Amino acid sequence: MEIFNVICELVIPILIFGILFVVGKLIYKKLDNSESRLLNPSEYLPEQELETLKQVYYLIMMLILFIFIIYITSVHKMDVFPIAILQIVVSVYIALTLDYSSWNNRILFFLLVPYESIILFVFNQFLVIWPIYLIHVFVYIYFIKVYFDKFRKYTETNGLGIAIVLLFFIIFFSFIVTTIAESVAPLDALVMVSNAFTSNGYAILGSTGIGKLNAIALVWGGYILSGVGTATLTAAILSKHNQKHNEELNKRLDELESLIKNNQE
Repeated sequence: MEIFNVICELVIPILIFGILFVVGKLIYKKLDNSESRLLNPSEYLPEQELETLKQVYYLIMMLILFIFIIYITSVHKMDVFPIAILQIVVSVYIALTLDYSSWNNRILFFLLVPYESIILFVFNQFLVIWPIYLIHVFVYIYFIKVYFDKFRKYTETNGLGIAIVLLFFIIFFSFIVTTIAESVAPLDALVMVSNAFTSNGYAILGSTGIGKLNAIALVWGGYILSGVGTATLTAAILSKHNQKHNEELNKRLDELESLIKNNQE
């Protein structure tokens, strides 16, 4: 019976993860082939902000993977269901980004399977096969390095500043301090740090895990979009100034050309 349970804890998560992977791939292809303006981020944000958000994206992925390590190592001491949902979604996403022409990535696919989270949802209990927890810690450390390398390469290639790294480490350090000093779960600490950083207070918004994740999405979504208005207004002012400057320059060039022509005659 114990062997049967072990087999179930290995096979069932792989099957469910495989189904989610196929569904995710179909959705990705459909979105990738769509020409809808609603799915084009450049319709909402200036190009410069999109480049910065790409930087932030790599750093956020690193932070999420670090939270997963905390989740795995202290799974019995925290509100696990919202983190479990996030782990499943992010694991599927990372699996979709891998190039499976390499055998290493094919192996990584099975190592990415969030066995602990899927078992928690299916059987409402924690995973018995404890070595998987340890394996996932090393897998997430590996992907933290992968995203850090991508961040560094993207920053250097596009000639972007690295001030965002200082901002990230301030938030990361505050996250760790809040978790320890306030004796709260990582999800609660992330909500508190997000609210404090965006000047929305220091309270924990949301009484459920899903509510807290929603609060984080709203806080950071609002923070990002608040910069769009400033960027758009600045771009409009600069554009108008440059247009006026170009008109004056063209007028002077016409006058100069006219003088040269008259002088030649």
